Amino acid sequence: MNLGLAAGRERIAATSLTPPITTSLFQGSVSASWELDFWGKFRRATQAARADLLAAEWNGRAVITSLIASLAGAYYQLLELDLQLEISKRTLTSRQESLQLTRLQESQGAVSLLDVRQAEQLVYNAAQTIIDIERRTEQQENFISVLLARNPGSIPRGRKLTEQPHDPLVPAGLPSSLLQRRPDIQLQEARLVAANARIGVARAAFFPSISLTGGAGVQSAALTDLFKGPSGVWNFIGSLTQPIFAGGRLSSGVKLAEAQQKEALIVYQQTIQQAFREVSDALVAYRKNRQFREQQELLANSTRDALSLAEQRYRGGAASYLEVLDSNTRTFTAELGLAQAQLNELLALVQLYNALGGGWQAASGA
Repeated sequence: MNLGLAAGRERIAATSLTPPITTSLFQGSVSASWELDFWGKFRRATQAARADLLAAEWNGRAVITSLIASLAGAYYQLLELDLQLEISKRTLTSRQESLQLTRLQESQGAVSLLDVRQAEQLVYNAAQTIIDIERRTEQQENFISVLLARNPGSIPRGRKLTEQPHDPLVPAGLPSSLLQRRPDIQLQEARLVAANARIGVARAAFFPSISLTGGAGVQSAALTDLFKGPSGVWNFIGSLTQPIFAGGRLSSGVKLAEAQQKEALIVYQQTIQQAFREVSDALVAYRKNRQFREQQELLANSTRDALSLAEQRYRGGAASYLEVLDSNTRTFTAELGLAQAQLNELLALVQLYNALGGGWQAASGA
């Protein structure tokens, strides 16, 4: 729509028959034009635009879901480092006490200096591990701070890793409709809808465009008589524009739109297949990591008992300190392995949450 206003003054020079004449000129007009959507070009273009907008929204949700999963996994890894640090400090205290006892026995001639050196190695190894865990902990806190869009710093803790609530078993019979909540699937579906609509836009370009133009206004040679008398003007014009020669551009546009639709369809199908695979992988990982953690608990308990027996045998003179050294090392390794197994179980749960597009709680409660 266009609005036009014009005003001015005009002077006509005098002649031998007439004196000079001065007049005021004024003109106002309003015009509008529109194109009739007989062939659905604008309707299909609107559908494509709406689908693109929806795709952008789902893309944003996909980023949020991925961020939540990354943040949860990073926090669980931080808690696992806390657990490793706790195990290492407890082990260091135990080894320091054992070293003091061994030094006392060596001073009394009950054991050799070799036993003292071996006990020292256990202490140094635990202390070295603590330093490394503390380094990794601070770096992990910095990483989480960046995910939270904060400056590097400490991260407040909640429950310990071993106290994190989670379902021991994933409920059986999860419906595949849960995958409809995945943002990536909704994203590709919206892109497919947009691609389908663009085919209609490209095909509609072959048909003529029917345009209508209307205008109205007033004009007068005197401001005082502007709205008096027959000073109003109007017009209404229709036009038909038919594409005659476009050098193959129109047909190429249709072929391009159809090719893009086929590509979007393939990507959509692949996204669905990938979603099923990720869910299957996550279910296997969660089940097997839970079983592995259970076996690791048995191993850790067994090594603790073996360490206790080895220490008793050593104090009774029935075994060398080498046996204690070996049992202590095995126990420390098994306990750290148990912490890693507990972390892997929780990370698999996060992976399953992400694969299902937000967990399975809505389905299990239905």
